[in-house]
Amino acid sequence: MSRNNPINPTRLSTNTAMEESPIITPLNEEQRKAVTTPPGPVLVLAGAGSGKTRALVHRIAWLIQEHGTAPWSIIAMTFTNKSAREMQNRIEELLIAPTRGLWIGTFHALGLRMLRQNWQAAGLPEQFEVIDNADQLRQIKKSMEELKLDEKSFPPKQILWRINACKDDGHRAHNLPGELSKDEIFSLVYQNYQKRCQQLGLVDFGELLLRTYELLKNNQIVREHYQNKFEHVLIDEFQDTNHIQFQCALLLSSSHQNIFAVGDDDQSIYGWRGARVENMLGFNRTFPSASTFRLEQNYRSSGYILQAANAIISKNSGRLGKRLWTNQADGEPIQIYRSYSETEEAQFVVSIIRSSVASGSAHNEHAILYRSNAQSRAFEEQLIAQGIPYSVYGGMRFFERAEIKNALAYLKLAVNRDSDPSFDRVVNMPPRGIGKQTMDSVRLTAARHNTSLWEASLLAVDDPETSSRSRESLKRFRAIIERIASLSKDRPLDALVETSLHESGLIDHYSKDRGETAISRIENLKELVTAAESYTSEHSQEGPSQREDELNLFLNHTALEPGPRGTEEAHDSVQLMSLHSAKGLEFNTVFLCGMEDGLFPHQLSISEGNLEEERRLCYVGITRAMQKLYLCHASSRTVFGKPMRCMPSRFLAELPENLFPDARQSSFQRQNPEMNPGSGDATMTDIFGNALELGCTVHHGKFGEGTVINAEGTGASARVQINFPEVGQKWLVLNYARLKRI
Repeated sequence: MSRNNPINPTRLSTNTAMEESPIITPLNEEQRKAVTTPPGPVLVLAGAGSGKTRALVHRIAWLIQEHGTAPWSIIAMTFTNKSAREMQNRIEELLIAPTRGLWIGTFHALGLRMLRQNWQAAGLPEQFEVIDNADQLRQIKKSMEELKLDEKSFPPKQILWRINACKDDGHRAHNLPGELSKDEIFSLVYQNYQKRCQQLGLVDFGELLLRTYELLKNNQIVREHYQNKFEHVLIDEFQDTNHIQFQCALLLSSSHQNIFAVGDDDQSIYGWRGARVENMLGFNRTFPSASTFRLEQNYRSSGYILQAANAIISKNSGRLGKRLWTNQADGEPIQIYRSYSETEEAQFVVSIIRSSVASGSAHNEHAILYRSNAQSRAFEEQLIAQGIPYSVYGGMRFFERAEIKNALAYLKLAVNRDSDPSFDRVVNMPPRGIGKQTMDSVRLTAARHNTSLWEASLLAVDDPETSSRSRESLKRFRAIIERIASLSKDRPLDALVETSLHESGLIDHYSKDRGETAISRIENLKELVTAAESYTSEHSQEGPSQREDELNLFLNHTALEPGPRGTEEAHDSVQLMSLHSAKGLEFNTVFLCGMEDGLFPHQLSISEGNLEEERRLCYVGITRAMQKLYLCHASSRTVFGKPMRCMPSRFLAELPENLFPDARQSSFQRQNPEMNPGSGDATMTDIFGNALELGCTVHHGKFGEGTVINAEGTGASARVQINFPEVGQKWLVLNYARLKRI
């Protein structure tokens, strides 16, 4: 039974009135069906550019205004803070009223909120600290030091990745799956790391979700509280959920069964970081009574671009199925450009951008997308040479920059003196005469007395063996933290942050440096004050039930929020980014570069048989384009300083020829027509006439089975390079090799 609506108790009583509602009127027919379907399990397959966010926003507004659902009985889960803010704002615009009590945010932010409210039940200290990947890596290294493990033999970053993967799948050190259960070293490090985090009150991103899941699963009182509170559970980007995220959603919705999941299985491209497209493919098995809706009308791209996207993704078998369409015209034909090298590829792309900008387009209407970040170098060189502004999208997060982390460490210590990572980071930053010997002694004291570095530093101050200089420096450092803590009780957040920058000495420290880097650091510290001010204004309507003070909430926010863009990034600039970073974005003109087998699709995916996710990645890249799409590939690419022959991506062959009747060719192609696609003797075959392509598996009479990784030449001189697991890489002339494709 729905609760009374505190915002607008008046409901529209007729279908005609409802259709004239601002919640319903802007929707197309399929969107209306999805938004107004009765409560229950609902799956919305929302194709690229089909209004996914609109459907989710209008569903929430419809539940509140038309169905009489109270905002505080709704929880909506997203994947980015930006999406959460956008949805919140759009819902309030539709309802013309604030939606106090509505829980909307990222899985991590909502999990953090539950853990803060139930810290004792979750087995955490009240002032537990959320740490990012850099601090997590630091704690893993400390665990390895305690266990006397060599970092060269056991790379810490690899252990970090494995720990996070285990947490995403719900595995603790005592219940590792499969082969991992036999890895005693990894199990030991995982166990020691988690014990260390528990002692220090540290929670990494993976732990946020796993601890939330365990809280809901194992604590009946907490679970039933949230199940009764949330009548409706909504999930954005459902195809990107991992095991733990989906299990949390199932636990929350198991009472009312009102789960509304929106996503696109064709855009599931994060399998490498734990996302399970199976959550979406198996939704109807999990909820047999679920209603399914398909949003296929695209509002972003022209007809030719959508035809290309449909042609590519139709080759995948593991999908629920839909076909994008648009009311727009076919638009400009897709351009395929084949260059001699990555340099010529970059020159072509930059020349098109220059011409477009000269005709009145903005720089930021153009995006250069690539499979590997290493590909950006050639484009950056050409853009710099031409004086064209550009930004590499997805660079270091604002809150991950060294100067920002230093500033935040002072604030964290003001909130929680026992934050060892923060103490370790800034006890001698700026340098204040506390050397390695003193800190080694403080750490040893902390370990001996099982206490924090803060408490151990007090013992060091009273220890006559500590040098007088170190004692005075430790006293001054402790006084700075106490001063910031006392100011936090009555100063506005932005004023407190600004004061702490001066009290800590960070502003003076960075002001002494010279050059652009120092200027950028000072500007970023100033931006931190602005970030604090923005946070205060955005969260000024938090309810009185929030127990944490504003500074503590802000620090939690910095751990989860990407933060403002760096001051060094130009506003109107050509956008360079990996295909994974491009998801959710759109541009007037897109250059999809490096379309070569082995690069895209990636060789690793080819060898592991993971072509379907690579094809979904290609689909994502194509559907970023609104009006113009260029597909570029090179016949030669430099690898480890040597040119390697490249073959066009198999994805190009999957596109209908009518989409690019005016495909452009480079001067190199015109001089070498035998290298063009479709040339009679350019096709390489085995002894039975089966085509040989990069990535295919072949059998050789002497060397056994291998994978084709390169090819060159035509006719009688054609040869292929094959990687044989037993004997390594071999170049073989096709006329004599007698290869059989498997």
